[in-house]
Amino acid sequence: MLDSQTLINTASEQSGLSDFGDPSFREGLDKLVGALNTEAKLTEAASGRVGASIVATLVNRLQVEDYLKAHPELLDAPIEKPTFVFGLPRTGTTLAINLLTADPARRSFMRWEAFSTAPPAAAGALRSDPRYHAEQAKLDMSLKYVPHISAMHHEDADSSCECQFAMSPTFISQVYDSQYHIPSYGEWFLNTDYRPAFRYHKRLMQLLQQNNKGHWTFKNPWHPLYLDALTDIYPDAQLVMTHRDPADVVASACSLVYAVRKLYSEDVDPNAVAAVSLKTFDAMIQRVTAYEAKHGAGSIHHIQYKELTSDPIGQMEKLYSYFGEPLTDTGRVAMQAMLDANPQGKHGKHEYRLEDYGLTRDGIYAHFADYIDRFKIQI
Repeated sequence: MLDSQTLINTASEQSGLSDFGDPSFREGLDKLVGALNTEAKLTEAASGRVGASIVATLVNRLQVEDYLKAHPELLDAPIEKPTFVFGLPRTGTTLAINLLTADPARRSFMRWEAFSTAPPAAAGALRSDPRYHAEQAKLDMSLKYVPHISAMHHEDADSSCECQFAMSPTFISQVYDSQYHIPSYGEWFLNTDYRPAFRYHKRLMQLLQQNNKGHWTFKNPWHPLYLDALTDIYPDAQLVMTHRDPADVVASACSLVYAVRKLYSEDVDPNAVAAVSLKTFDAMIQRVTAYEAKHGAGSIHHIQYKELTSDPIGQMEKLYSYFGEPLTDTGRVAMQAMLDANPQGKHGKHEYRLEDYGLTRDGIYAHFADYIDRFKIQI
């Protein structure tokens, strides 16, 4: 059995630190641990791995707070017009963020920085810091042992990391609901206050930009759930949403969640994976619709998956133009080089079927009829 206080104590012992900052993280941690113990059906080995992962997350949080305590001036530095890319999972958010962050004028939240944040990398050392190499070694090992995960969603140590990993130290993060079958945590997560997560997100980025600056550009499929909180903390954020045939979205997303949950439990119900996916996607669409009703249709720039994949550079030009910024020749050349180096299917083919999750294409189209119509989704 996992125990919140024991995990906290262990993190303090490992780090030699005790100040976790904003105490609101404890509510999410307690909800998560309770659900893991009673609902997730973790294997014994997985329970140990999950506990170690939570401790590592808490240690990172302690180190972040300790560094900011020593460098409080970092919290006065602005983050101007950050770009946030989001959409239902598997809608091209990864392609969009990879194109954007190929532009040398932009700064991304790199995967290795999510897990070992403080101190920030020295100037120009984002891809030479020892922590970068250590994370890449871990990813290379996972590619060897679970290549099917990489075929579905490949990341390197310098890949743009999803914001859910910047939110996970607050324990208000979709990552947990994706990895484990924890419906009570999922219900709490869909109805909680997301502002503590974004306040922490901003502190993290203010720390990370100390020596390596640029136009912050983020990606997280789940941002539609909390656009109000996001723009509360980042009022001048540039919002970009991708869209794809929902039948492909649901099949692909279910396949990924199912594969990840199988890493932690031998008892994973594919129908339960489908149910939580549909419930979450419905909430995402409803909240995006409400956000645009409140702030205007122009508050979000929309991109269709088919257009993004058929003319990626053209779609980036439209995005830059939408926000009144030039796409430089340097940026355009870098984007094309990224495309040339990363053809689709480079890490294997991801195959998926709706029927494996008790669903049908016609049923999905009926379920998402309003979404398809409202956003003119190409099916």
